[in-house]
Amino acid sequence: NGDPHVYEPTPGDAQALKNADLAFVSGLHLEGWMDRLIKASGYKGQPVVLSEGIKTRSMDEDGKRIVDPHAWNSAANGVVYVRNIIAALKKADPQGASEYQANGERYILELQQLDLYARDQIHSIPAANRKILTSHDAFGYFGDAYGVTFLSPLGLSTESEASAADVSKLIRQIKAEHVSAYFFENSSDPRLVKQIAEASGAQPGGELYVESLSPADGPAATYAKMFRYNVDTLTAAMKRNQ
Repeated sequence: NGDPHVYEPTPGDAQALKNADLAFVSGLHLEGWMDRLIKASGYKGQPVVLSEGIKTRSMDEDGKRIVDPHAWNSAANGVVYVRNIIAALKKADPQGASEYQANGERYILELQQLDLYARDQIHSIPAANRKILTSHDAFGYFGDAYGVTFLSPLGLSTESEASAADVSKLIRQIKAEHVSAYFFENSSDPRLVKQIAEASGAQPGGELYVESLSPADGPAATYAKMFRYNVDTLTAAMKRNQ
């Protein structure tokens, strides 16, 4: 459950991939280390790209326009991921096709209900109060889908660093736009976002799960639990600071 941008594959990962019947990747250049792992493992298959078919968004990072890889932070996009998983499993194991389809459709219904839940919860808050500071810019798809403005000191990847000028500009923006709360992400260093919040007056909102899950006994042990936890945590902070 670490940061997927900077994950370092182990020999055990290579062995597991070599023995795998199927390999799934999120895609959109999230797992920059995956090509190296495939080559090292000797895996002969073609990884299934779960984000295939997503309507992507782009953003600036270090002066470049790149594709935002964090597509799963919209529950509607999560449905696309599930449909790609179903199709891959049915192709790999035709005998189990009906079971994969039935299980997948049940999960899709759960995600569609979560999508509606997010809209209902967030739209109960005035648009002017839906402004959040996070430790890096991974909530773009969430913001577009549910009408929340996210600001961050880092770009799309936690591999990048914010300059002093970037931080100063962000503090001014937070003050001007009256950002209500700040959050840190479970896979990011919280120190910079706390520093910015102290300088800008934003209130602490807690921890969000964006690129990895919590331990099994935590609040975000599955994708569905992670999504609902983030919605509840964000809306609670925005309502508290209205």
